[in-house]
Amino acid sequence: MNAFSSFNMKKRYYKRGKWGKLLLLWNSPAIAMHHGNRSGEVARQRHRLVRLQTMPVPPAGQAPRFTGTLDCALQTIRNEGFFGLYKGMAAPIVGVTPMYAVCFLGFGIGKKLQMKHPDDELTYPQLFAAGMLAGVFTTAIMAPGERIKCLLQIQQSEKVKKYAGPIDVTKQLWKEGGIRSLYRGTAATLLRDVPATGTYFVTYEWFQHTLTPDGQSRAGLSPLRILFAGGMAGVFNWVVAIAPDVLKSRLQTAPPGKYPNGIRSVFAEMMRTEGPRGLFKGLGPVMLRAFPANAACFLGYEVAIKLLNYVAPNL
Repeated sequence: MNAFSSFNMKKRYYKRGKWGKLLLLWNSPAIAMHHGNRSGEVARQRHRLVRLQTMPVPPAGQAPRFTGTLDCALQTIRNEGFFGLYKGMAAPIVGVTPMYAVCFLGFGIGKKLQMKHPDDELTYPQLFAAGMLAGVFTTAIMAPGERIKCLLQIQQSEKVKKYAGPIDVTKQLWKEGGIRSLYRGTAATLLRDVPATGTYFVTYEWFQHTLTPDGQSRAGLSPLRILFAGGMAGVFNWVVAIAPDVLKSRLQTAPPGKYPNGIRSVFAEMMRTEGPRGLFKGLGPVMLRAFPANAACFLGYEVAIKLLNYVAPNL
C-alpha cells in the first residue's frame, strides 16, 4: 500500500490554494525548534561539534587538541567561560524560524508537484523527493548562517579575536569577497541538506505509519509515539548528513585559497591525512542532540496543526 502523508492537512488546502494557512502550518515546527534550539544542551552540542570537526590533525607524537566531546566542552569552559559554549549561536537562532518555515513549505510544495489529484497518496520515494526539494529551499538561508556560526565557533581563547560577533563576521566577509564569500560552502550545504532532508521526512513518515495500530488513523497517535518518530527522523537525518557536514565546516572555516577546488579539495586532504574516519568527527555530540531536538520539532508541528484546524477550520 502507498504511504499517505501524516501531515494532516485537509485536501481543501490544495484545492483552494490557502497558502496563508499553509505558511502557518509550516512555521509551527519552526517555532518549536526555535525554542528547542535555545535550550542549553542543543546549543552546546552543536558548538562542540564544529570545534571537533575543524580540529587539525596533530603532528606525529603530539596529542590532539581535544580528546573527545567532554574534553572539548571542559576546555571551552576553562578557557572562555561557561558562555563560550554558546558562541556563534545568534545567527542560527535568528535563522531557525524562517529556515524551518521554508523547509516545511518546500516539503509541501514538493508533495503537491507530484500529486495529480488532491486525494493521491504518495509513495515513500515520492516523499523522499519532496524532502530533497525542501533541502534545496533551505540552502539559501542555511549557507550564510552556517558560515557565520562556524567562523565564530572556531575562535579559541586568543586575546585578540578576528570577529566581534555575527554582524562583524558578515561585514568582514562582505569586504573580503562580497556575496561569494558569504555563501562559500553553498554546494557543500546542498550536498548535506538535499539527501539528509529527504531522509528526514521519509523516516518520519515511515515511523508514523509503522507505529500506527492496525485499523486506526495516524491522526490519533499518542504524543510519545510522535516524539519517538520525530526523534528517529532527526537521528537518521544526521546519519546521512554528518560526513558532508564535516567537509562543509572545514571548507567554510578555511582561509581563502586553501581549497581551490572547493569540497573536492577538502575531501582529498581529509582522505590523505585522516582517512574515512575523519568524515565522522562529531558524530557523538550530534546524535546526543538530534533525537530530543527533532522530537520536539515534530510534536510542536502536530500540535500546531490540530490547534489551527480547531481554531480556524474553514480558513
